[in-house]
This record gives sequence, C-alpha cells and structure tokens, in this order.
Amino acid sequence: MIKKVLIANRGEIALRILRACKEKNISTVAVYSTADRDLKHVLLADDSICIGPPQSFSSYLNMPQLIAAAELTDADAIHPGYGFLAENADFAERVEESGFIFIGPRAETIRLMGDKVSAKKAMIEAGVPCVPGSPGALTDDANANLKLGEEIGYPVIIKASGGGGGRGMRVVHKAEDLLSSIELTKAEASAAFGNPMVYMEKFLEKPRHVEIQVLSDEHGNAVFLGERDCSMQRRHQKVIEEALAPGITDEERARIGESCVNACKRIGYRGAGTFEFLYENGEFYFIEMNTRIQVEHPVTELITGIDLVRAQIDIADGKPLKFTQEDITYTGHAIECRINAEDPKTFLPSPGTITTFVPPGGPGIRVDTHIYAGYKVPPYYDSMVGKIIAHGPTREIAIARLRNALQETVIEGIKTNIPLHLKILNDPNFIKGGTDIHYLEKMLKAED
Repeated sequence: MIKKVLIANRGEIALRILRACKEKNISTVAVYSTADRDLKHVLLADDSICIGPPQSFSSYLNMPQLIAAAELTDADAIHPGYGFLAENADFAERVEESGFIFIGPRAETIRLMGDKVSAKKAMIEAGVPCVPGSPGALTDDANANLKLGEEIGYPVIIKASGGGGGRGMRVVHKAEDLLSSIELTKAEASAAFGNPMVYMEKFLEKPRHVEIQVLSDEHGNAVFLGERDCSMQRRHQKVIEEALAPGITDEERARIGESCVNACKRIGYRGAGTFEFLYENGEFYFIEMNTRIQVEHPVTELITGIDLVRAQIDIADGKPLKFTQEDITYTGHAIECRINAEDPKTFLPSPGTITTFVPPGGPGIRVDTHIYAGYKVPPYYDSMVGKIIAHGPTREIAIARLRNALQETVIEGIKTNIPLHLKILNDPNFIKGGTDIHYLEKMLKAED
C-alpha cells in the first residue's frame, strides 16, 4: 500500500494532491525551491525538503534531487502533478528503478504517446480517428513531400514530433513554401526538443479543441469520463475550459469515448489520461495524448463526482477501478477560468506580493489556488496562480455563477487576467457556445 507520497511539483496542483492524500490518510512530502518555502502545501505537508535554487532545472527538474528527497523521507510513491517532469519517461523510469511507485503511466507508455509520430501510428492501429497526414516522420525526399502535400490538400501544417505547448508548428498555404517550411521546422525542432523529426497534417480551418478524459487500470479496465471543450485559447494555451462540450451529441460522445477506451486497453495504459482532438463538422481528429492529470480536471470532477487524483493514487497502488462505464453519469455543466498573474492587456507576467486576497463563494463555486494575502508570486515559474470553477444545472447558470465569482474575487498587489475572463464570459458568441480555437485571438486582435 502507498503510505507516503512525495509531491514533485508546486503551486495549486501540489496543494490539490496533498488534499487528496490527506483524505486517504496518506502522509505527504513537499519538495520546494528556495523561492517556494512559503507555499501553502509546504507548510501543511508531513515532511518538507528543499531541493535547490529557484531555477527549475536546478530544483523541480532535478531528477537526482527528487529521488534523493524520496529516499531521505522514506516515501513510497512520487506524484508528478502536471508540467515539469510529469510526462518525462526517463523520470518515470528512474523513479521505479529506484524502488518507488510512479503515480502515472509506465515509462514505455509515456514514450509512445510523447512522440507524436509513434502516438499517431498507435492511434491509427487502435481505430482512433486522426487528422489526414503523413504516415510517419517526413523523409528528405523533396518530391515525395511535395506529392504528399498535394494529396493532403493545402493548407497543411508541419509539426515537430517531440513538440508541445504550441511550439514546433508551421502552417503552409501553398506548395512553393512547403520545402523551406519543412527545413525551418526541422531546425527549430532539433534546437528546442533535441529531435529533428517532423510530420505533415491537414490544417483544419475552424476546429474546436475537444478532449476526452480517461481512467485505466492495470487489470484491463478503462472508462471515459465525458469530454471537455478547451477551444478558448491564446497562442495555443488554454484560457477557459468547460464540460461537457456544447453541441456534442450523446452518440458522438459515445463513439469517440469508446474508441479512446479501446486505445487504452490496446496500449496497456495505466492511470489518468486525456486524448486531445480537433473537432470540425461533426468529426474528431486525434492530435495528442496527455499522459498525466490536466489543469482542467476539476470540470470533469464536478460533472461526474469522481475524484481524479484519488483515482490516480488508487490505480498506482494496483487497485482496480471501482466503477464501470455504465456507472458514469453527467450532472449539469462546469466551466473553469485559469487565473494568471499577468497584465490582462499585454499578457506580461506580473510577479509580486499579494496584498489582499478575497476568494469568491456561493452555490457551485470551487477555487483551486495556493495563494493568500502576503504570498509572493515568484517570477521563475508559470504565471497561473489558481483556478475558479463554476458548476450549475445548465451551462447558462454555470456562466452566470462564474461571472459572479470573478466579480467577487479580489486580488491586489499584482495584476491578473480576471478582466479578460469577464470579457469572454460576456461575449455573445461564447455564450452561444461552439467557438473555434482561433476565436479568442481574433477577438483580441479586433479590439486592438
């Protein structure tokens, strides 16, 4: 049994994991950089240990330090949260080789799904619908690449096999730009990810970003927990997420969900995971799988009543899922806003001391955050300082509750993107539902 978990992360997700462990009477170990000694979960954990200076590569990305911390504190397992080393196959491998349980998928699964070429190949074999494109990595054969571009049809997009977070992608609108775009993307991919492989796909003009949450254990059981719409994005980064996705029919949900469950069983997936799709004209097209807990997991928890972090721990502990697909039901609608410490107009980070913090309340409101009055937001990490989530019997009520919650929230001493969220929640097209992934950037550009 898992009796002590080392939380290899920081901020709101670290606090979220700590709370789940406390519910299960599991002891916790908090690791922290010298910039994070005053984080809430560090103060609440059973043990805490400093793992290095503020820079991530010397602390939260330092594998030997993290494993040494687990050894020093007699931890049984390590939970990576999201970001940092959560999808690093080498870390998962080193954790288990050192005698600890990695609360996540096996290293070989992370490797398989972390490389977009091998992931797409595996999904095609599993019957998951994919974007039309190259069967694998592009070769150096210029004529073959030009022919492939014509067969797929322009515009196409060149993607780095090891890319992510919106990096390593280039859209090509005409054949004469294809070869130079391939070479540029290869060079960027090699420099950014250490992997020059790229592939080609059809570029969808107005897709939505719809993702499927799954849970799968090592006993051959797997379920899907509905879908989330994450189309409201800026520079490929999600801003608002909701569940269920507006306009998706029960038949579409069942069809794509069952294909994801079959894929989990085929690849021997273990843990929580998310299949990400582009959705256009009633069709789903696989783009990648995130082999970890997602930032937006609360919206799924609120509509299903299933604690995903507890489920992660149980699965890592070797326990079978406690429910079948027939047990999964959806209640109401949930929407999440990512609260970032940034200027709402320029989007520049806004680190500093929070002088006042008044969180919102009311029916259906959940606040996942690590901040408090007097907390210093450091400049070294991602700017997200929390999430405000609203749940209601309908989408309209969830939007109204979230709007009220944002208006009630007081965060002084730093700038936040709350004004941007209020702007989105009052936008007629967002209220209608079904906006595509380009909508927010077009909206902001029109205002400028």
